[in-house]
Amino acid sequence: MAKRDYYEVLGIQKGADEKEIKRAYKRLAMKYHPDRTKGDKESEEKFKEINEAYEILNDKEKKAAYDQYGHAAFEQGGFGGAGGGFGGFGGFGGFEDIFSEMFGGGSSRQRVVRGEDLRYDIEISLEEAVRGVTKDIQIATLAHCDECNGTGAEKGSKVETCPTCHGHGRVRRQQGFFMTEQMCPTCHGTGKKIEKPCKKCHGDGRVHKNESLSVKIPAGVDTGNQLRLAGKGAAGENGAPAGDLYVVIHVREHHIFERDGSNLYCEVPVSFTMAALGGEIEVPTLDGRAKLKIPEGTQTGKMFRMRGKGITAMRSGYAGDLICKIIVETPVSLNEEQKELLRKFEASLEGQEKQRPKSSSFLDGVKKFFDNLGK
Repeated sequence: MAKRDYYEVLGIQKGADEKEIKRAYKRLAMKYHPDRTKGDKESEEKFKEINEAYEILNDKEKKAAYDQYGHAAFEQGGFGGAGGGFGGFGGFGGFEDIFSEMFGGGSSRQRVVRGEDLRYDIEISLEEAVRGVTKDIQIATLAHCDECNGTGAEKGSKVETCPTCHGHGRVRRQQGFFMTEQMCPTCHGTGKKIEKPCKKCHGDGRVHKNESLSVKIPAGVDTGNQLRLAGKGAAGENGAPAGDLYVVIHVREHHIFERDGSNLYCEVPVSFTMAALGGEIEVPTLDGRAKLKIPEGTQTGKMFRMRGKGITAMRSGYAGDLICKIIVETPVSLNEEQKELLRKFEASLEGQEKQRPKSSSFLDGVKKFFDNLGK
């Protein structure tokens, strides 16, 4: 009987990576394992087939040979034979390795439970983000108990190895082929038996504490950036190392500038007269005031770039730009004399299309639009 394609056996596409192969094998091996199928011959054959496919595809050299020559690569001793029932799979060796990953088996040593990582969200101004700042914060955390030095036992009291798990903190039970591992019910994972628990921490070795820290925020940070303070998280169990503290940055909105990466944007209002005649105005920058030249005939929405006046990026050191958007301000609350002057000015523009290029272009476009509608 011809053998099925190994990729088809595992239900994956040719070219699947190591993780995909391993994931597919885990799922199928657990489904068709003899301990689960209770002697079903068809399932047992499928299990052998799955093992054989995994042995080949999980080995880089064998997989390369199979991809090139197919099953012929393993005939007549090409790779010493593949599969051979359970024997070809090394007595379930591969399956036991995966099984160990899934159920936590394989190690009888007490596990060191590192402390939890903590998160602190901090809000800063744009100016602080640009220049850098040091902030004092306070976090609620778990710290080693100073009364018992993290042992969980009263001074002078005995701390013995747990008789149930022998100090491992976990117990393993085997039922046929399957092996399970769980937290020790006697010591609750500590691996020790305390004669007299510490009254302050009640035997946990850790106490709740509000801790004050000084956080140095570097220049150039932006919203979403994280600072990692190693060992400033919660204390670990049984004297294990503490976790880390992650400080997440949030930059407040600014009343003048809008930030986009290393660049800054701001709207600059100019008078109708300034836009028409041109001139020079002062604009704000992070370094103070700067002069910006407005050319004659500047239209609203025009962008002017001031190079190097943005934000210096934290990692690259590249300085962004300040981009000023001109907003031509229409005068309001005019008196009669001012209105009359504007009427005279408007009348003086009659027939002067070159002085109003956008209006002329727009009116020409409108005329063509309506002409086309009439056709």
